[in-house]
Amino acid sequence: MQITLRKTRACGWSVLLLCAAFLFGGAVSARADLQFDVFFGYDGTVREASWFPIVCEIRNSDAPFTGVIEVTPSGYGKGQSQRMVVELPTGTLKRVVVPTFANTRYQTLWDVRLLDDRGRVRQEQVAQRPQRQVGWEVKLIGSLPRTASGAVSLLPIKRNQPDAQPAAVRFQPPIFPDNPLVLEGLDVLYLNSEVAANLRANQVNAILAWMNAGGHLIVAIEQAADVTALAWLRGVLPVEPKDLVTVKVHPELDTWVRAGFSTANYTSPQTGRNQMPEARPSGETSFTTLATDSAFETADIQIMTGTVRDGRVDLAVDEKPVIVTANRGLGRATALMFSPEREPFKSWKNLSAFWTKLAEVPATLYSSADMYGGYGHSVDGIFGAMIDSRQVHKLPVGWLLLLLLVYLLVIGPFDRLWLKRINRPMLTWITFPCYVVFFSGLIYFIGYKLRAGDSEYNEIHLVDVLRNGDRAELRGRTYASIYSPSNAKYPMEGATKYATLRGEFMAMGGGQNLGKADILLNGDNFKADVFVPVWTSQLYVNDWWHSTNMPLSASLKSTPDGWSLTVQNQSQKAITTAQLAIGDKLHSIGEIPAGQTKVFQVTNYNGLLIQDVVRDRGRHYQSTVQERQYAFGRKGGGRIDDLPMASVVASFIGELAGSQQGMNFVASPGLDLSEAVAQGHAVLLAWSPGASPTAPVNQFKSKRSASNTLWRVPIPITQN
Repeated sequence: MQITLRKTRACGWSVLLLCAAFLFGGAVSARADLQFDVFFGYDGTVREASWFPIVCEIRNSDAPFTGVIEVTPSGYGKGQSQRMVVELPTGTLKRVVVPTFANTRYQTLWDVRLLDDRGRVRQEQVAQRPQRQVGWEVKLIGSLPRTASGAVSLLPIKRNQPDAQPAAVRFQPPIFPDNPLVLEGLDVLYLNSEVAANLRANQVNAILAWMNAGGHLIVAIEQAADVTALAWLRGVLPVEPKDLVTVKVHPELDTWVRAGFSTANYTSPQTGRNQMPEARPSGETSFTTLATDSAFETADIQIMTGTVRDGRVDLAVDEKPVIVTANRGLGRATALMFSPEREPFKSWKNLSAFWTKLAEVPATLYSSADMYGGYGHSVDGIFGAMIDSRQVHKLPVGWLLLLLLVYLLVIGPFDRLWLKRINRPMLTWITFPCYVVFFSGLIYFIGYKLRAGDSEYNEIHLVDVLRNGDRAELRGRTYASIYSPSNAKYPMEGATKYATLRGEFMAMGGGQNLGKADILLNGDNFKADVFVPVWTSQLYVNDWWHSTNMPLSASLKSTPDGWSLTVQNQSQKAITTAQLAIGDKLHSIGEIPAGQTKVFQVTNYNGLLIQDVVRDRGRHYQSTVQERQYAFGRKGGGRIDDLPMASVVASFIGELAGSQQGMNFVASPGLDLSEAVAQGHAVLLAWSPGASPTAPVNQFKSKRSASNTLWRVPIPITQN
């Protein structure tokens, strides 16, 4: 009997073990049938104040299902979630890019989950972080090299701070982003001509859009056929390649690198503008002391000959152009007439210095360890001060303190003396709650009078008009402020070709992103519900791209004493004020009625220095943005009322650097036009009140609303 009982127990344990093994094995098999990998940023690098890609790679060998990718910040600042629906048939491999905004230069954790259509978590990667995060002011160069060893490398700067070091990252063509918004964190992109043929059409379009919006594209030509076989590459490069030739003596390359940042080509790291020699930090020593590579100097090099179509020759070897650069839109395209991935360039000891100079890493970073430009408020705050509802009034701190003093006097000495005088001290059990109720009601009444109002939606559009044949590619930034008279959610939708949404970027908020939003990504655009607390204004930013007819076109011809500017306003709204930024000056143009063409004569001895205009108008912007965040303050505090000029100042915000007691405004890539103008671009800035360049983002009705647009049109300069 005892033996039988033991056998029965043993059999029971065996069954339980088999069931557990079956269930565990089934779970492991199910997990093995679904692979979910997540890649952050540019080869693991993320840049502050810019959009970056989170690439989700999903391999489903299990039953088909409809998945939802959910991306949320971990822990602090978990106010914005993004979701994207993805179909996952059996046996498929899908790569999905989720555009995400970096709110800080410091390490941030993200939760990325794959849910099924019932909301169950199928796979997840929680508390994940990028390998590296860098500051908004740091140079970031990407590369699409022919070989892994051919990727760009940069010299480390003197400051021993990881988030301040210039960064170089390598892309692989299959997972290179095809959304220009997530490329804007790059300052420079190196592309080997042999790799260009492997790029998909959407990736090529993204590169061209990024370049026209302010990026610097550098193409190394391996073979002439690489360029002639690709129409887009042939059209963007400023040179027509012909034949490879061998050059035996080439001291110009070493001389060019060792010269570092000379007086002629040195630009300020903040403004991108040439400085006077006496004001220029001595950055040359980091390059002039470079050791000469005797092996490279005695080796033969191969150079591609060609015909320069436009632009300028930055370097020639044996009278043959080797670095040719031309402006494209708001950006530039540079042709390298040699391959830095082949010998002897590949083994050149000064190759990192060559890339550092070509990427225009500020020279001051190599001469001093004290240079640091990442501290300050966000430019978002400037636009918030421009469009926040004027229905909200602030209670001056003096009145608040007076009210508090009266409250203390009433519940203290006044109550005691009055009850003592009528000889009813026990009534304090009744009078004290009455005082509390009265003052609570009074405070609510004051708050209601100061804050109550109608629902309101205001927006300002900063739109770069980039010509694409006979049409225009619009790169837009829509700053939208919602005032809510109650706790409510408001629907928003970005229906343009590419569109993203984020809350206000605080910069000094330690990674804080104001605003709560549930965002559903629909391919490359979105639908969202944003939450606005009662009696407050919340700022949201919609970054977008859209292809349309030219709303505004302009041409600029040189004249003996300046330029002749022709502007055609093809939009339905009048331009009430316009400015032309060229060289280091800002010229006032005037009005341009809707549907009309006007010609203006601009003289080079008129106009105001851009730096002077920006510093005069924007000298109080730091304090204004800071005061905007205060719940209490002076009447009208935290506001900017001159919207047209404030939009121009924000477009050249880098000119304020060095004049704000060590603080600089933090701006997203492409917003500041200072460097583009310093590189020889001319830009028309035209203010059009009441204009909206695209379908409205808000999908709700408000009792009050306003929409204004600043068109920013780069203009090529032609010679008479």
